[in-house]
Amino acid sequence: MNARTPFNVEYNPQLESVIKGWLKRRHHSLERLMGLSNYYFPMFEQELDNYNIPLEMKYLAIVESALKPRAKSRVGATGLWQFMFATGKQYGLDVSSYVDERSDPIKSTQAASKYLAKLYEIFGDWDLALAAYNYGPGNVAKAIRRSGGHRNYWNIRPNLPRETAGYVPAFLATMYIFEYAEEHGFVQHKPQFNYVETDTIHIKQMITLDQVSEFTEVNIEILQFLNPSYKLDIIPYIKGKEYTLRLPREVVGTFVNNEENMYAFAKAEFDKREKPLPQLLQADTKTRYRVRAGDYLGKIARKFGVRVSQIKQWNGLRSNNLKVGQRLTIFPRNPSSTTNNALNTNKSSNHTGTTYIVKSGDSLWSISQKFSGVTIENIKEWNDISGNNLKPGETLKISKG
Repeated sequence: MNARTPFNVEYNPQLESVIKGWLKRRHHSLERLMGLSNYYFPMFEQELDNYNIPLEMKYLAIVESALKPRAKSRVGATGLWQFMFATGKQYGLDVSSYVDERSDPIKSTQAASKYLAKLYEIFGDWDLALAAYNYGPGNVAKAIRRSGGHRNYWNIRPNLPRETAGYVPAFLATMYIFEYAEEHGFVQHKPQFNYVETDTIHIKQMITLDQVSEFTEVNIEILQFLNPSYKLDIIPYIKGKEYTLRLPREVVGTFVNNEENMYAFAKAEFDKREKPLPQLLQADTKTRYRVRAGDYLGKIARKFGVRVSQIKQWNGLRSNNLKVGQRLTIFPRNPSSTTNNALNTNKSSNHTGTTYIVKSGDSLWSISQKFSGVTIENIKEWNDISGNNLKPGETLKISKG
């Protein structure tokens, strides 16, 4: 594999251990990802190729988000490529109360390609570019200096934090397993759609995915899968901006042929709404609030100077029921009310979910790999961990329970 890729795939015991552990414990979740990859990888490869990025970089999206376009870390990194708000803005990804382009598969891949190209320009090495994607270019430059000027990832690795030290091996393990999936007995599941079986339509008027579903008879879950960047399942119309709707190719004709009637129906529905739709607020005014014991929507609404209906719209809530620990996106009328809300954590001793006892040599990354769908940021959030240090014998929560 080393001969076929610009990455330095060097054998070491940790990489072997990661691969063997995943083959043993994550067979089912890896097969699911392989099915999803058949939809996402063609679009990734097209964009990566446009920016002269090695096509193997597509595996980075698996490490970052497990191919979940709406994945969000505790610190707010969002999307398939896990962009923070500021970095996303820097690379052209807009975020508003309706749209988060960090969750748009194509636009976020274009942004990730630009960012990776910049990192390669800085370091001249794809392994170091990967490390910098996780740890930041300034921090990787410091690790190079501390290692005596070495510019090989494996030589500077002792000077990187545990998470970043495990990041490139995770990428290489993913690449190895996907490249040799057949040899390891993985069944290739066909995705519900291939990327080439879909197409986009430019939207001429505000419309909801529910309305599109009613007219095209395409299941709402399929429309949400194909259009993950619309946070409220509403596609806005704003002069000077272009928003698109991705559909299965066979129903594009149905949409186009019924366009006028569909927009008229949508307008009539919007006009009948008892509550107005949220204004298009820029997301730098938003906060993330964690539901605490005793909270209810009315109480939270008063705290931030907003309406209950707005909270429900911003978060896609169909009822007033809340769960302790649940995270809500809020666009507060009073910005000062956001202070410390993001730091509130559920420290209840009545935790009933899965737990894990830290063993010698464990890291947040190695523990996250033992549980399907669990990320480093999940573990940090559930256990109120700010750094990366763990103590043997420490008990960690591995679910929200």
